[in-house]
Amino acid sequence: MQELDVLLLRFLDREWPTASEAGRAVFLRLLDTEDDRLWRWFLGHETAPDAELDTLVQHIRTLPP
Repeated sequence: MQELDVLLLRFLDREWPTASEAGRAVFLRLLDTEDDRLWRWFLGHETAPDAELDTLVQHIRTLPP
């Protein structure tokens, strides 16, 4: 999904270079999630079942365009 790519690339551009190993591991786990589920999380229709993933999703949602 192109919309997801925009959100995820925003994180990669702004956060990845300074992210900790633990933060990078959470992001990589996020990438293992199916697109339709990610989309529901980013739209706020569902919450990620894992607190670390949910925190990351909420953070990415608040990054300015």
